[in-house]
Amino acid sequence: MKNSRIWLLYTAINTVFVGIWGAFIEIPEKAGFPATLGYVVWALTMLPCAAAIVGFKGWQLEFDKRSVFLGGLTGLLGAGGQLILFKALIDGPAYIVFPFIALFPLFTILLSVLFLRETCSRRQCIGIAIALLAAACLSYQPPRGGQAQGYGWLVLTMLVFIMWGLQAYVMKFANGSMKVESIFFYMALSAVMLIPIAIGMTDFSRPVNWGLKGLYMAIPIHLLNAVGALTLVYALRYGKAIIVVPLTSLSSVITVILSLVIYSVMPGTVLTAGLLLASVAIVMLSE
Repeated sequence: MKNSRIWLLYTAINTVFVGIWGAFIEIPEKAGFPATLGYVVWALTMLPCAAAIVGFKGWQLEFDKRSVFLGGLTGLLGAGGQLILFKALIDGPAYIVFPFIALFPLFTILLSVLFLRETCSRRQCIGIAIALLAAACLSYQPPRGGQAQGYGWLVLTMLVFIMWGLQAYVMKFANGSMKVESIFFYMALSAVMLIPIAIGMTDFSRPVNWGLKGLYMAIPIHLLNAVGALTLVYALRYGKAIIVVPLTSLSSVITVILSLVIYSVMPGTVLTAGLLLASVAIVMLSE
């Protein structure tokens, strides 16, 4: 496959893997394996993926300060944002938090246009707008009982929005001077470094399912997300951030469809609209 189209292959793999991950991650969590410990599993599954690609390339890593900084920053922005999201969801309403964060590609697009001078056709611009609207719809959570506690959750939500949008930009920027293997290797190390924080956030006063439906099921599920993170680095190496990032945000399409099948429920109006918009966006952005 020509490099001009290989970005689409990596983007598709990322979208599928992360979409499947999103659909199945609730299973170990509902079985009693906390999301914070799920983070620990995910961080650890990043290591074999990193070892595999670095080993395949002959263990040739870049150790200069710039490479270590950019790779480490990419990892800290993504993994750190995930931990902050856990905290935001404790006090904040999910029906506001998730749709807002789903729009983080807007920040990536802004940075990429301003500093990387990326451009797109009129058709792709419309596709980007539709993709962002679809992502917000697909991330919608119906309001539930209870009131939001203060406004700290809103600040944390905005912080995650900025961190994830900045992560994709830094990842694309780093690809201009670094090898994919080095970027992902430092991403994995950064994620592992934050494991103590995730463990500290875990409520061990409640029973933890260390069995088949808990820990052992979480391992292959989070491995999907680790592979998804790896393919995102490759996708941004060959493709434009303003196209790749909005497309990967549509992994929610697969998550929603699989969730509807698994839990045997009918989609509401918002989800249906999101699925239709996502279909249009995929066609327009894949040209």
